Amino acid sequence: MNHNISSVLISQRSFFKEGKLLDVGFRIEKLKLLKSVIEEHESEICEALFQDFKKPEFESVLSETAFVISELDYIIKKLKGWSKPKKVSSSLINFPSSDYIYSEPYGACLIIAPWNYPFQLAISPLMGAIAAGNTVVLKPSELAPNTSQILADILAKVFPTEIVAVVQGGVPVSEALLEEKWDYVFFTGSVPVGKIVAKAIAPHLTPSTLELGGKNPCIIHKSAKVQLAAKRIVWGKFLNGGQTCIAPDYILIDSSIKKDFIDAVQKEITAAYGINPKESPDYARIINEKNFDRLAEMLEGENCQIGGETNREKLYIAPTLIDEPKLTSKVMEDEIFGPILPVLSFSSEENMADIIANYSKPLALYVFSEDKSFSEKILKSYSFGGGAINDVVIQIVNKNLPFGGVGTSGNGAYHGKHSFDTFSHKKSISKRGTWLDVPLRYAPYGDKVSLIGKLMKKF
Repeated sequence: MNHNISSVLISQRSFFKEGKLLDVGFRIEKLKLLKSVIEEHESEICEALFQDFKKPEFESVLSETAFVISELDYIIKKLKGWSKPKKVSSSLINFPSSDYIYSEPYGACLIIAPWNYPFQLAISPLMGAIAAGNTVVLKPSELAPNTSQILADILAKVFPTEIVAVVQGGVPVSEALLEEKWDYVFFTGSVPVGKIVAKAIAPHLTPSTLELGGKNPCIIHKSAKVQLAAKRIVWGKFLNGGQTCIAPDYILIDSSIKKDFIDAVQKEITAAYGINPKESPDYARIINEKNFDRLAEMLEGENCQIGGETNREKLYIAPTLIDEPKLTSKVMEDEIFGPILPVLSFSSEENMADIIANYSKPLALYVFSEDKSFSEKILKSYSFGGGAINDVVIQIVNKNLPFGGVGTSGNGAYHGKHSFDTFSHKKSISKRGTWLDVPLRYAPYGDKVSLIGKLMKKF
């Protein structure tokens, strides 16, 4: 397998050197073909996602296929403009000159995709890499085998392997891939695996984007519209069976409205999934037994105000709300990544801050409040990847917003132009004129010290 990976990488580097990917028109044609093939196979993609973890068709279209097609349209429309050298203001110190920023591809890129949104989180960075003029080796998740296979089939119809190659397999394959020297690595997954990736590529000083996760707080102020907050939180938390890196991980709510919120959540869960969510066609399952066991362990000994039912054979965990778990409990240790929602109350902002301080910088943070000063204070007080006020998850759909983490929740960002920029090295170029050459900088320096100091400070 390692030999095969090396052969693919050699062929991709050879093709890259030919310079064909520097042709923006060539890239656009490939992206248009990719869009066409995805549209042609959309129903099969949705079926693969259902086979992998019972993902509802609506959610598959919303968060996987339509999401990708929309971003492809945007990139295709804007790519020519993004690719042109950008003129910037020149420094008078360099007069006469014209200064530019050139975007150039890195070369051979490795993209390692996760299982929770196995189509979107593979194709979205890949389209950015291709738009910027790179070659790609894609490693989809072995935990979503049906989606991984259709990814391989679709990409084979669009790209020869010297441009895009899909390498399937488990941990040994990932390890073999990381033994190679890449020009850029893009990884989406858990914090522990992100650390392994970072360590593996460090000897080569390989630039990378790491899209990780964390415990995302969702703060509900006493001024919030409780019923609407519950409706939006239930949707965003239990979307994809709770297996979303930017889902609310735990609720921090003013103690005066906690009971009303719990009642509202129960009402909204029933409205969305019925009295028995296990029978709902709109509720996804846990990806595998390992993750099921990890989540089921979090429920042990906890006060489940809503839900709590499990079925290992069906990989089913009910939409669950845990009331006031201890910060030392399993459910509050790390990112949950499942349909379990802890609710902790606070009596003061200091009390709330003490709870948040137990965790590293999260990928997302949410605030529900009609008090704008409170919301703004929260946004300025905490460091996190991105978020929303009076909603959850929605920040991801705006192509103008960069999506990424900070600190242990990741580094780098993508979506829209940010994807193009992530996979492009920005080359700074000064074009000097030859009709004038000011002698100030040349030796002998003599008494030029004071003059050059004044000029540098001014300009």
